[in-house]
Amino acid sequence: MNAPSDVSSVVIADDHPLVLRGLQDLIADVPDFTVVGVSSDGKSALSEIERCRPTLAVLDLLMPEMSGLDVLRTVTRSANPVRVIFLAASVSASQVLDGIAAGVHGILLKESAPEALIDCMRTVIAGRKWLPPGMVERAIADQAAMTEPPPSLDRLLTAREREIVGHVWSGLSNKAIARELSVTEGTVKIHLHNIFRKLEISNRASLVRVASQAERQKLGQISPSAT
Repeated sequence: MNAPSDVSSVVIADDHPLVLRGLQDLIADVPDFTVVGVSSDGKSALSEIERCRPTLAVLDLLMPEMSGLDVLRTVTRSANPVRVIFLAASVSASQVLDGIAAGVHGILLKESAPEALIDCMRTVIAGRKWLPPGMVERAIADQAAMTEPPPSLDRLLTAREREIVGHVWSGLSNKAIARELSVTEGTVKIHLHNIFRKLEISNRASLVRVASQAERQKLGQISPSAT
């Protein structure tokens, strides 16, 4: 049975039974959400998402069979409109940036208060992203510390290519970027191919890292005392 139009459907997945039950009980007490699928591993979570076509999927980042990131990448490739939120006991810089590159809508640590998850879910339903600035900034800083200085995007890329980089950095899919720019998805793919070639990278995750480093460098030039 489909949920009423003012109630958002949710699939949840976690390989810890107590956490999974806690998530079910928490969401059951909130009238604007209904749980339509429950899974204890990534592979079954993907099956539930494909079967139920929920509005939201709240996924443990690390699960057996498939990780939350693998599930996200798969549903993104299939153009499934589900909005994905990651739950994690801890999250590395590369996981944060890979999640953003794959189009994650929210990242929340399991140590957060239960109310924070509901706030996160409502924010994502409203069309915004829940990516705590401190978490993203630390990820950018950690990743930048391990890599070479970023190439100059202004020097290497055209204005349209820089615009596309900005949309990728914001987590938009190729289809969403095409819609924003009023071009075809094929045109976006051609631009991305040229961007990858110019920056000597091979995927969206690397592009997010380069864009993040460039943004941090720009902010540092504006405010050298900023931390």
